[in-house]
Amino acid sequence: MAAHPKSFSRGAATDDVTALLREAILDGRLPPHSWLREQDLAALFQVSRTPVREALRRLADEQLVERTANRGCRVKAMTVEDVLAVYLVRESLESLAARIAAQKATPALVARLTELHEQMSAPGITSAEMAELNLHFHRAIRAQTGNAYLERFLTQVEHAVRRFGTSTFEDPQRVPEIHEEHRQIIEAIAAGDGAAAEKVTGHHMRCARDARIKHLLSLA
Repeated sequence: MAAHPKSFSRGAATDDVTALLREAILDGRLPPHSWLREQDLAALFQVSRTPVREALRRLADEQLVERTANRGCRVKAMTVEDVLAVYLVRESLESLAARIAAQKATPALVARLTELHEQMSAPGITSAEMAELNLHFHRAIRAQTGNAYLERFLTQVEHAVRRFGTSTFEDPQRVPEIHEEHRQIIEAIAAGDGAAAEKVTGHHMRCARDARIKHLLSLA
């Protein structure tokens, strides 16, 4: 993992180690099957093994890390079954968030979503930049709901999606479809039409799922 050693205060050590390891897993610096040795991580972060052990326990609870008998912890790999399971949940939660956001829509939200949509459609933008803007697009929608539980669950789903590695924006055929689906979501939210926002978002999630599965099968 490309990280610099860092000293932490006693109380914040576990939270800091957890956050750093989580982000390293999500952005691919710690790829699937990477072994996570307590002793090595403690030396890297300049902490005792106790906060490292607790951080690994938390990450195991989040399904980012798996424990193996007599061997320790390693980064958990994602499977086709994981993709299906994640998108089953994501479709329901993102659709619900869109419905609530449409019911609570403000000019500021519509302006923000429109701005992000235009940035994603700009000439010369990279797939990585589009993927990052896409995260902000969906975060803005869920934040508008004002539902802390929905935000928390969708944050966990976002973490799972980021672990799939490649982005659907890397598929040239999928990109214009995403832009059109986002346009429809913005239109429904701007109109305050919760049912329409829920419907088009559900379609958007199913298309994203299918694109993910198609990519995984092409690698098999």
